[in-house]
Amino acid sequence: MEDNVNTRKFLIATHGTLASGVKSSLDIITGANDNLFLIQAYLEENKSLEEEILAILEQVDDNEELIVFSDLLGGSVTNQILQYGLRPNVHIVSGFNLALVIEILLADTKIDIEQVIKESIENAKEQMVYVNKLLTTQHNNND
Repeated sequence: MEDNVNTRKFLIATHGTLASGVKSSLDIITGANDNLFLIQAYLEENKSLEEEILAILEQVDDNEELIVFSDLLGGSVTNQILQYGLRPNVHIVSGFNLALVIEILLADTKIDIEQVIKESIENAKEQMVYVNKLLTTQHNNND
């Protein structure tokens, strides 16, 4: 990360209304964030996904980073965004969960974003747990 990068902007891009649902949760947990954009693809027939992406990219300066959270690797939303993934200030994370988004949103901007993303993905994986199995294991250990 260059020393002059001090602002991170975020885009949650999903099929349908998942993005607004995630934003609703983020607003409750972390508070409102003015640097958060949403794309809710395919809700309006005449709305171009490409135009939505370009409109957001126009709001990201060269000295700012854009971290994109997309819902499905290989999905049409991610595929449209991929063409901007080689820009030095655009970072795409696909298959996100709420824990991942929160950790990256709250990360110190002085820490290299690639390191933040790598560590956040590992931490987010630990949040995915088959709770019934966990409960059964704990119950059996208490017997």
